[in-house]
Amino acid sequence: MPHDSPRILLIEDEPVLAEVTGFRLELLGFEVETVASSEETFRATQRRMPEAIILNLGSPDMDGLALTERLSNDPRTSQIPILAISDRAGLDEVERAYAAGAKDYLVIPFNPIVLERKLGRLVQLAGIAK
Repeated sequence: MPHDSPRILLIEDEPVLAEVTGFRLELLGFEVETVASSEETFRATQRRMPEAIILNLGSPDMDGLALTERLSNDPRTSQIPILAISDRAGLDEVERAYAAGAKDYLVIPFNPIVLERKLGRLVQLAGIAK
């Protein structure tokens, strides 16, 4: 895919959700890189900075809130808007995600149209046109 497409870093360790979400994002015209761990996340941002990040907070292999906070506080990645996704819909979880630095929150399972709208807002936050 050409490098002029907005690049989304999808941090998801569940293969089916990663494949379905990545496919949907590609249909919307995004370039998608999927990673499954914190280490892969930082390697991916060193290779090429994404315009937005979608991060699953519920991964058993990493602390999604800690990763969100780390990305939000790192001067290299702090300007990248993060869409936190999770199967937890409680107000406490949502508040923790925003406090860690997420710019938006989406509950799994999600409607692809809602994902598209939220991602559109993130892309606007990043100051790029899709």
